[in-house]
Amino acid sequence: MTVLEYAPQGLRQVRSLVVLGDSTAVGLGDPLPGGGWRGVGPFLADALSGTEQVRFANVSINGARMGDVRAIQLPQALAMAPEVAVIIVGMNDTLRSDFDPGRIRDDLGYVVGELRAAGAIVLTVRFHDHAKVFRLPGPLRRALRSRITALNSVIDSVSEAHDAGCLDLDLLPGAYEMSAWSVDRLHPSELGHRMLAQGFAALLADRDCAIPHPVSLTCSGGRQVGAAGHLVWLVVKGIPWLWRRGRDLVPYALSIMVKGVVGPAR
Repeated sequence: MTVLEYAPQGLRQVRSLVVLGDSTAVGLGDPLPGGGWRGVGPFLADALSGTEQVRFANVSINGARMGDVRAIQLPQALAMAPEVAVIIVGMNDTLRSDFDPGRIRDDLGYVVGELRAAGAIVLTVRFHDHAKVFRLPGPLRRALRSRITALNSVIDSVSEAHDAGCLDLDLLPGAYEMSAWSVDRLHPSELGHRMLAQGFAALLADRDCAIPHPVSLTCSGGRQVGAAGHLVWLVVKGIPWLWRRGRDLVPYALSIMVKGVVGPAR
């Protein structure tokens, strides 16, 4: 079954949903007309709502790392007694100089284990190749790809160990189309968030959860950002963000470049 196909409607009606994670989980890339962000969480909550609206909470935080989800977000999520928990986190870890797959594995394993022990269906996400949508110099591209591969390996093993559903963005239809990404190419656009919600809904359908209102890929209700808005974002937010994160990743990228030069010489 592909991520876009739905299992027959099951008997389980989901009544509560919580989203944990970083800025993608917050909804960045899908701005609302009155301010703030919408994103994957509300789309999935609407899909799960039947005669009653699903009780929904988003405890995610911009810039969150795996350790933040464990220390800050998990207690808030458990207090919700969620039937479904969605976790989108890890990319901020790959961009830091102290990237540690072992520590990430411990933190994610603890978070997923606690949510599963509380009776929640847990959904995780494994990441795509960012270099296909975000242009980077060769050494940075190889450095980031290496870390994403290590991160995905952690997510795969934790998801399998705890029977968590995992949405593979690399296999998600349309994931590499530019229309699926916001101006920064790091966060999903409204369409991209709808695609994520549709993929998560399919994973829940596979687990016999009812999906009364399948997620539509027709964009509506969000705020359209014009060319001027994109330029302002790049100058005010995008370039400073890349500078801050690049300072952490560049030393690792340089080490990869040096190994590539010294290795053949040896």
